[in-house]
Amino acid sequence: MIQTETLIIGASMAGLASAACLQKQGIKYIVIEKEKESVAPWRNHYHRLHLHTNKRISALPFKKYGPDIPRYPSRAEVINYADAYQKEFNIEPIFNTEATSVKRVGDNWLTQTATEIFQSKYLVMATGAFGHPRPLNFKGMETFTGTVVHSYAYKTGSDYRGKKVLVVGFGNSACEIAIDLYEQGAMPSLSVRSPVNVIPRDIMGIPVLEISLLLSHLPPRIADAVSAPLLALVLGDITKLGLKKMSYGPLEQIARDAKIPLLDIGTIGHIRKGHIQVYSGIDYIVGNTVCFSDGQQQVFDAVIAAIGYSMQSSAMANFEPGRIADARLPLDKQKYFGKDGLYFCGYRIAATGQIRTISRDAQKIAAGIAVKVAAGTINSHHN
Repeated sequence: MIQTETLIIGASMAGLASAACLQKQGIKYIVIEKEKESVAPWRNHYHRLHLHTNKRISALPFKKYGPDIPRYPSRAEVINYADAYQKEFNIEPIFNTEATSVKRVGDNWLTQTATEIFQSKYLVMATGAFGHPRPLNFKGMETFTGTVVHSYAYKTGSDYRGKKVLVVGFGNSACEIAIDLYEQGAMPSLSVRSPVNVIPRDIMGIPVLEISLLLSHLPPRIADAVSAPLLALVLGDITKLGLKKMSYGPLEQIARDAKIPLLDIGTIGHIRKGHIQVYSGIDYIVGNTVCFSDGQQQVFDAVIAAIGYSMQSSAMANFEPGRIADARLPLDKQKYFGKDGLYFCGYRIAATGQIRTISRDAQKIAAGIAVKVAAGTINSHHN
């Protein structure tokens, strides 16, 4: 059995931020990671991916992006930044080590892996809100003669050159994949089942996330009402493009549904020009024909399902009811924050960007653990 004061499960952005913040507080920790490298999701994502949030608000604690990095860093630049961060803070995760079960036993957390048991007084769950691809389940999918993949398996549009490709979804990944397909010679379409909100990534040269920060002091509905005329001016009427507008605005969508609206990096323009077609939700598939809910039918060579992820993992199976839902709330609104020494970092969807939220939450979690250690409420174990 390996003992440590704090165990961090996950070595992506939330895990690295938590480790650096604990280090600053002088608290011993171990990080375990199921993959062979840190920030594995970034390494595995499609090649064209860029941060949709500007670099000023997308840095981890205590380290900014370099001045030579563009406003919206590329996937490779984010990976390089994370690698430099890990090196600078001397964070050494134990890789290829997946937490299979986590239990509270007495005053400790026991985390089981394939080869070891880790005993810790404190536990930081940092596996993230995007841990597991949602399963694909389209009616008639087994009859499809082309390829059907989840977006996590998509790498580059060059694999689909000259092919008709249907991207299912209208989130940031779906829409950037559609652009990538068009740019690399494929013929992309989007299947959009639900009403949507769209906001431009920049307004008059200002990142929209910086504007969101200013509006974050207002209730979401009022903030949406304030920004609605400007969004309409910049984007025009999206219902003319075959899209349905959500009945409430983008900030309320984040607060109510914990879902990020589309941060438009050019998809709307491509739809206007006819480069990307828009269809309704999929009803069923027969052979290479996709039949849509509004009665339209179209033949495709491939379907890429950008239908999102779930955060649940087997390691969370023993947590008391309410802990998982609690993890999606701001820390100051969490009912169980730090109860029994358990903390969550990276599960909350916020209007001001995922990495900014991770950065701030990691600092608060480390400070919370430091207070408990200083108070002597829990005896220290050192790794």
